[in-house]
Amino acid sequence: MNKKTSAFLSTQVILVITITWAVVSLLFFLLFSVPLPGQGRPEWYSIITYVLESFAFLAATLFCFRNWRSQQIVSGRVVWLLLGLGMLSYFFGNLILFWWEIVWRKEPDVSPADFFYLLMYVLVGFGMMLAITSRKLNLSPFQWLAVLGVGVAGTVLSFAIYTEFGTSTEVGFVGQAAIAQEVVQEAPVAEPPAEPAIPPAEPAPDIDPNAVPENAVPIEAIPATPADAPVPADAATPADATLTPADEPMEPETEGGTTAEEEAIPGWAFALNEQLEPFGEAIGIAYVVGDILLLMAASSLLIAFWGGRFSQSWRFIGAAAFSFYIADTWFLWATTYIEEYQTGALPEVFWVFSACLFVMGAALEYDLSSRSRRGSRRRS
Repeated sequence: MNKKTSAFLSTQVILVITITWAVVSLLFFLLFSVPLPGQGRPEWYSIITYVLESFAFLAATLFCFRNWRSQQIVSGRVVWLLLGLGMLSYFFGNLILFWWEIVWRKEPDVSPADFFYLLMYVLVGFGMMLAITSRKLNLSPFQWLAVLGVGVAGTVLSFAIYTEFGTSTEVGFVGQAAIAQEVVQEAPVAEPPAEPAIPPAEPAPDIDPNAVPENAVPIEAIPATPADAPVPADAATPADATLTPADEPMEPETEGGTTAEEEAIPGWAFALNEQLEPFGEAIGIAYVVGDILLLMAASSLLIAFWGGRFSQSWRFIGAAAFSFYIADTWFLWATTYIEEYQTGALPEVFWVFSACLFVMGAALEYDLSSRSRRGSRRRS
């Protein structure tokens, strides 16, 4: 990297651009994340959210790889290699999910993107733990208890989302219904008012069936309408006539009975989706386990690097992991309790924040390592 590039990509410039990206993303989510009444979020909104999130993770990948290639990095090159591969894995997962949802317009519960998302948990988790062990930072028993407490709290929260919240809500609705039913049963039934007595009807006068009214028109005087007489155009179809099932518009179909959108999806995608569907529940549990392990790794990282010269960059990395956990926990709650949830809600901006914090942590680590090497050379 030449001097001009180094000056352009100085730490201050990187931090300013990253903060600006995070603020713009927050404003975009605040302004457009609420869908219009009776309408979903437009397609352009989903595309921009993918762009904001994917480019942030791509930038995190590049800066983590820059630390990996640097011979001056203090925290260890393998650490940043694992973190960079984790960011790249998430970026690939976003690309696959974008193609699946936006291009093919298919929203499966399980897709190949889940493999790359889950791989990110493994790579980033190992990278964060290696950052602690490589520096030979030993935690005290009290600190390990604190990390364990954070893990237990995350486990309880995930368990509550699956069980307690849903059970309490159902019990509440059932209890309210039972109380309402008891009130209806105990309420006195009002007797209907007594009907007034109706006097007996007088007998009808005798009418001769052969009698003819005075103003009657003879049948011969009524003109007959020919059977082939033309029918007015406005009287052919009533204004309020409903379409029969045969008259309703139908989606264009291609050969084999599939729609045009389904025809655009390759056959291997359908086959892969059917093969992955049975693993949907297991993949959901894997996400929860990955979030808890990532939360514990972030807690260990913050406790181990609390204080010291090189702690600032790892505080950003720990905050990035916490931001990722917040977005994942929201997504778990939303997909569990919001029927037909559509991605793009405001809490999902924490995924963008997570990538931006990874960029800031990598940039600070590179800057601190470079200054530390230059200072050691001057002292020698």
